[in-house]
Parts: sequence; structure tokens; C-alpha cells
Amino acid sequence: MVRDGSRTAAAAPGLLRLLLAAMLVLSAAPAFATVLVPPGNRHAEQPAVPGGSRHRTEAMKTTYEAKYRKIYHLLRTDGDLRAKIRTTAAQYGIDPLHIVGALVGEHTYNVDAYDRLQTYYVKAFSYLDSSFTFSYRGENVDDFVRRPQFSACSAMHDSYDLWTCRNDVWEAKFRSKVVGGQRFPNNRFSAVFFQPFYAGQTFGLGQLNPLTALEMSDLVHRVSDLPQLSSSNPKQVYKTIMDPDLTLPYVAATLKKAIDAYRTIAGFDISQNPGITATLYNVGDPEARAVALKRENDQRAKNGEEPRLPEENYYGWLVNDKLPELKTLF
Repeated sequence: MVRDGSRTAAAAPGLLRLLLAAMLVLSAAPAFATVLVPPGNRHAEQPAVPGGSRHRTEAMKTTYEAKYRKIYHLLRTDGDLRAKIRTTAAQYGIDPLHIVGALVGEHTYNVDAYDRLQTYYVKAFSYLDSSFTFSYRGENVDDFVRRPQFSACSAMHDSYDLWTCRNDVWEAKFRSKVVGGQRFPNNRFSAVFFQPFYAGQTFGLGQLNPLTALEMSDLVHRVSDLPQLSSSNPKQVYKTIMDPDLTLPYVAATLKKAIDAYRTIAGFDISQNPGITATLYNVGDPEARAVALKRENDQRAKNGEEPRLPEENYYGWLVNDKLPELKTLF
């Protein structure tokens, strides 16, 4: 999942973000009807693609269109994969095109898709032979989150709330700061602790990063009855994000979380617009972004202005633009 450094762009400061989101959930009902975001793009032309994506594509001596054709070909020719997507989408109550949109966006703007689904299974098992930990400069993440700065997170039991809280603490208390005489890097929590091979690392069919998988663990356990993930077992996490049978529920859960956040917090139904859900899959942190949009639209209402609808980024724009072709898959 490519974040391009924008995960926290819309976040409220620190742990107040979670409290604010909860307050907005309570205040949003049911005074105003949920607004359906119509299909299609709000932008007439595709927003600019970040330089990192462009450089990756140039380095691979390919083009966005060629990469799109490759993932589309995999989806079109692999009936088993389409069946898995359809079944998983039904479990989470979403249109399968949301999952397809996330896969298309990731493999168009991040890395090439493999030619065969079997390659993902082989890669998944290869990580079982590796030796690695989720750590930074010798400090394991399980020890790191026991620091007193994370004490407010101890009351949170759902994996999404717990790891989102820990991410917020990292942003507020550690990122680019000196703590106890140690300077911490100006980088995302997921990049510093959860990508032991190289920064910016995401893997598998859904290009998930390990922190996202840990966040979604409890939801996936409840809906799909898959084993819960633990930061103390990084091999299990990597196998999960590489194995298509295991990772698709995590992709679906991430998309479902975004749809629910925008409905309950911002008052928008984005379930009919795969370009918007693909955008949120790309940038992450849907609750914080829903909070920011709700706050902006509250101010617009006070000024007598029309509300601003959620908008697609470059990644979601492509998904909506290709939607007529993608619909033929199902």
C-alpha cells in the first residue's frame, strides 16, 4: 500500500484524533441523511502522480498503461482469483470492484503484478525461511510500545484502535524528535519498525504493509475467522500479506473500514465509488480524513456553502476511469 508520506496529512493532533472521531460518530446521527457520493471522478483530468511512483516505473523500464494491462490480464484470465474476490467481498458486504480497484491501483502505481497467482503463494512461504524482527536499532516494537508515552493506548483492545493509537503516539511523541537522548527518524511508524528489509516495503497481491495488517487483525478474525496476527510473530504477518487466500480479507477489511468511517463520521456513502475507496486504500487513515472532511464541511455550512464531496487522487482517478472495463470482470 503506497502511502507517499501522506498517511497523517489529515490527522488531528495525537490521541485527540480518536476522541474526536468518537464524538463525531455520536453527533452525526441522525440529524442529516447520509449523502451518496455518485460514481465517477470529480476531477476532469487525472491529478498529478507523485514522483516516487514515476521513478519506480521508470526504473522498471515500463509504463503505467503496461502495468495496468498486466494486473488486468491476471484478473481476467484467473477465474479462481475472481471467485476469491467475489466471495471475500460478500463476506465484508462490499462490491468486489472495491477490491479490484485497490489491486489495480497498487499494481499500476507501485509494482508489477506477477504473471501467475501461484507466484504469490511461493513468495509467502519463502518468508518462513527468513529471520527478522519488527525493530529499530535493536529495540523490538513490542518493547518500544511499553514506553510510558504509549500508556493511553493500554485501554484499547481492538487491534485497529490499539495500533492506530500507537501510530498517533509515534507521530506526536517520537517522529523526528529526541527522546531520552535518542533521535528518531522523520518517517512513518510503519516504515521505521515494520519494514525490516527496506523502507517503503509493501508486499503481496494487496501490497499491504505489516502495520495495516496488524490494525485489521481483529476485524478479519471476526469476519473471516482467520488467526489473529501479532507483532511478536513477524513471519506470520509476512506470510499473511503475501498469501492471496489470507491477504484478500485484509484488503476487504481495509476498504470496509474506510466505507464505514466516511458514513458514520463524515456523512458520506462512498460505497458506489471505487475510485474513492481506492484513494483511501492508497493514502490510509480513513477515520482522520473523514474527521477533517466533516470539520471542513461544518465550516462550509456555516458560510452558506455547499459541502465538498470526497475526491479521488491520481490512483483512484485511474480506477474510476477504467471502471467500464473492470466491470466486465464480474
